[in-house]
Amino acid sequence: MKRVYVNEQWCLGCHLCEYYCAFANSGKSDMVKALKGAAVHPNIRIEEGPGGISFAVACRHCSEPLCVRGCISGALQVRDGVVTIDESKCVGCYTCVASCPYGAVLPGAHGAVQKCELCTQSGGVPACVEHCPNKAIVFEERGDGA
Repeated sequence: MKRVYVNEQWCLGCHLCEYYCAFANSGKSDMVKALKGAAVHPNIRIEEGPGGISFAVACRHCSEPLCVRGCISGALQVRDGVVTIDESKCVGCYTCVASCPYGAVLPGAHGAVQKCELCTQSGGVPACVEHCPNKAIVFEERGDGA
């Protein structure tokens, strides 16, 4: 299955992936109207490590996801290899946030958790990958079985 991977040596730390992710998940057709003056809540985020290394943190869609196993309400499920959220079922206990070993599940803006769902609603390449100016984020299949 294809997943989002980051080549840290190419990441500029520009945070554009965060903005394009937030826009892609906003449900709006105009980026300025969607994000101007709004708090941005992307499903991918840039972390900056020692020595100026930047890297993106996003869901790895694990083959045996601890977040899904720990979800008490059944809001998190695996569909076609993608870990998805049914926000209407999320009770905001944040067990999934605590159980994700990668820090990729986050408290959402409206009580439910949020995480990368590979832009499945658009049916194409995830927005963070498509708009990364340095091509540091890729969407490809690898044999690591995260």
